[in-house]
Amino acid sequence: MVKSRQDIKRAYKERQKQAGVFQVKNTSNGKVLLGSSLNLDGPLNSHKFMLTIGRHRNEALQAEWNQYGPDNFVFEILEVVKIKDDPDFNLNDELTLLEQIWLEKLQPFNERGYNTDSRIRQA
Repeated sequence: MVKSRQDIKRAYKERQKQAGVFQVKNTSNGKVLLGSSLNLDGPLNSHKFMLTIGRHRNEALQAEWNQYGPDNFVFEILEVVKIKDDPDFNLNDELTLLEQIWLEKLQPFNERGYNTDSRIRQA
């Protein structure tokens, strides 16, 4: 059965959005930009687009993107929040916990990364 354009749009809007933690990694030097979002697709696409047009707000990341080139960067989802069938489940709290775990694990600051502070959540 062929779906109509409206059916495809409706299915896209109703799909479950993934919340989780991601990184933009420079494979040449190992530095990372760590981020998180309640909708992972948006920020990953935004980072890639802004870097490509040369307008990323993180100047150090943009400079190294320009220096090393796009082939030396990977955009990866590190972990997705596992939705629990529990009345006390709170997506924001779960994402905050994942953020803390990954910040501690990667420590993406100074020579190790492009983050300037520990607030990594994006829209």
